[in-house]
Amino acid sequence: MYEEITRGVRVTVNPVYLQQQSEPERSHFVWAYQVTITNEGSDTVQLLTRHWKITDGNGQLHEVQGPGVVGEQPVLKPGESFEYTSGTPLSTPSGIMAGSYHMQVSGGEMFDAVVPAFSLDSPHEPRRVN
Repeated sequence: MYEEITRGVRVTVNPVYLQQQSEPERSHFVWAYQVTITNEGSDTVQLLTRHWKITDGNGQLHEVQGPGVVGEQPVLKPGESFEYTSGTPLSTPSGIMAGSYHMQVSGGEMFDAVVPAFSLDSPHEPRRVN
């Protein structure tokens, strides 16, 4: 599990390799990731947009930007959480994702809540200890 807190917004990510949807012989590897966004601050916040940086095992970067997450722009009052699951395919057996959510405080102020970098690891990639 990976976690980051920005201005009272806690983002927790738990990635899972999806063996049943992956086809290693075709260089197709799939992960799901469950995200929990918790407002631990004292102001109501709304998630407006997302920005992902997805890097495969060859160093190829793919960026994804757009409104909300899974079709929603959740509003979180103090103490509330929003949870969703999404996924990503890669052509390599490992990679890394990181990103941010552009948030708006109820008073109009904007900030970017950091999504922690998280590792996408499959059993098809040998582990090396450096």
